[in-house]
Amino acid sequence: MTDTDGRGAPSSAAVARLRLVIARLYRQLAQASGDDLNLTYAQLSALARTQEHGPLRIGELAAQEQVAAPSLTRTVAPLVAAALVARQPDPSDGRSWLVSITPEGAEVLGRIRRKRSELLARRMARLDPGQLDTLLAALPVLEQLLTEPDPEPAPGRR
Repeated sequence: MTDTDGRGAPSSAAVARLRLVIARLYRQLAQASGDDLNLTYAQLSALARTQEHGPLRIGELAAQEQVAAPSLTRTVAPLVAAALVARQPDPSDGRSWLVSITPEGAEVLGRIRRKRSELLARRMARLDPGQLDTLLAALPVLEQLLTEPDPEPAPGRR
């Protein structure tokens, strides 16, 4: 089995392996942080974006999360109930609300990130120097995959 399809593109098997490795590693990192609040992926993502870009209107946060505003409202409600984010009226538009991270929310997010980083650091420490160099050299490529726009679907495949 080769890692390319003969034209330089990754084989479907290589794509599947990468997808599976990323998904399993993420799941292990999520389990390692095992926070007692049982936050969902969507809630953690909204919490992190709120910390990074807040205070934000729900619509702005929904756009960043690429979900509909009503979905994000349902995502944020448990975060408000747990006092991880706060809602306050938007001073420039009384019909809107702003969400911002609370000190408790920042502490929870920091704790989760530390636990996940500690697990990853322990695993990376067990790599031999050549493997570690290979992994670190791959970081810019993996980061590029995060920002690479999706190509337009082929005609008839929408």
